[in-house]
Amino acid sequence: MKTIFVVDDNDTNLLAAKNALDGTYKTFALPSAARMFKLVEKITPDLILLDIEMPEMSGFDAITVLKSDNRLKDIPVIFLTLKNDEETEIQGFKLGAIDFINKPFSAPVLIRRLETHIDINKIVKQSQQTIRDLHNATISVIADMVENRDHITGGHIERTQAYLKILLDELVISGIYAKEIKHWDTSLLLPSAQLHDVGKIIISDLILNKPGKLTDEEFFLMKEHSAEGERIVKAISAKVKDDGFLTHAAAFAGYHHEKWDGSGYPYAIKGTEIPLEGRLMAIADVYDALVSERPYKKPFSHEKAVEIIKEGSGSHFEPALVEIFAKVSDDFRTAIIR
Repeated sequence: MKTIFVVDDNDTNLLAAKNALDGTYKTFALPSAARMFKLVEKITPDLILLDIEMPEMSGFDAITVLKSDNRLKDIPVIFLTLKNDEETEIQGFKLGAIDFINKPFSAPVLIRRLETHIDINKIVKQSQQTIRDLHNATISVIADMVENRDHITGGHIERTQAYLKILLDELVISGIYAKEIKHWDTSLLLPSAQLHDVGKIIISDLILNKPGKLTDEEFFLMKEHSAEGERIVKAISAKVKDDGFLTHAAAFAGYHHEKWDGSGYPYAIKGTEIPLEGRLMAIADVYDALVSERPYKKPFSHEKAVEIIKEGSGSHFEPALVEIFAKVSDDFRTAIIR
């Protein structure tokens, strides 16, 4: 059964809507936008019926907040209103409403209008998911093509993506950077992390697969993959309408080798000048390098890798993110079976 929020400061209107919809939909009658935002943290409705003229926060203000939140922006909103002038409707549609229903409303008409919009929204979501699946599959193939050239770090992309998810989940729980990550769509962000090493496409196979430690000159050339990866992603972004995916991908590619104290590359920036995506990937990337075998070293134990990352707090890594890592480091051990 689909879930509908009805938001109106008039008790009579709330009761009329609830009586009309109960039995067909799971209906929540809410007397204010504030109550709606409190409930939407726990329950995501399939559609919101929203009054325009309400005290404290109007319907127009409420839809503006909804559309600014990645988690809520795709919820269809229909305005319930006594106003039927052209100016009001134009403003409502500009803000993202899908329809207007005038009050007082007929119960059968209300149900029919909702059915139509819910059916349309289902078709749109199915189409969007198909496009997103194709999008992610294409990116995955590109990432695999790059990684398959690098015989030394096989599985690195899959593992770092898993580590990143662990860090992000704990970041949400902790409330750190809540304002910034509130607008992140993890269904876009996590797949975009697959492109963090896409710049390796320009690196010679002789360097990528050298059976030993790189010389200073070879390491200098290897370091170019970060800036080149960002350039590649931005070049793609310039040719398509970016929905956030490529913005995250560029940050992962360009900044995952920057260090908190400014001693990293390619830009030698420090602190919060480094995009949060880069600061997170730095931990996932280094952990994987530490616990993986290389021609020039044996893999470190999980415990030693955790110790090294903790020691890098304030120099290589952001202290607050190292604290996050410390809380979930045991999950890194079991995230991917090697």
